[in-house]
Amino acid sequence: MNKKETYRQLAEQVRSLVEGVDNGVGALANVAALLKEQLPYYFWVGFYIVRNGELQLGPFQGPVACYSIAKGRGVCGKAWADAQTLVVADVHQFPGHIACSSRSNSEIVVPVIRGNEVVAVIDVDSEQFGAFDEEDKAGLEAIAEILEQDVTSCLNLI
Repeated sequence: MNKKETYRQLAEQVRSLVEGVDNGVGALANVAALLKEQLPYYFWVGFYIVRNGELQLGPFQGPVACYSIAKGRGVCGKAWADAQTLVVADVHQFPGHIACSSRSNSEIVVPVIRGNEVVAVIDVDSEQFGAFDEEDKAGLEAIAEILEQDVTSCLNLI
């Protein structure tokens, strides 16, 4: 199965995991687990949630992570500040990269936007350089849209 089809199927699974669920933390934990299990080049996958003027660690799969990230700092903080997906082929070349794990070599961060406001980000790291492409971007953005509709309200993110 190609990557585009994989993400299409994952989006359907994500929708079924979060529709009507009133436990946002549990829903995001299941989404992180699904993505980590189905995409072998994902080394770390999780969510940072906007709280108290910073990104705070939410549910994730992978090694220990940074607890909080300032707006504009690192790949996550920059994606939050710009409200745009960032695909970074080599995190070691990214100005201000936050190295939570020395095993991470590439990263994609997708904002979850409600209204005009970023309420969370999906953060994915890979041990491979250049692991993420336009299909990952499109697939994760589709998943972010599902999460915006079904999960953000039960996390009281706004």
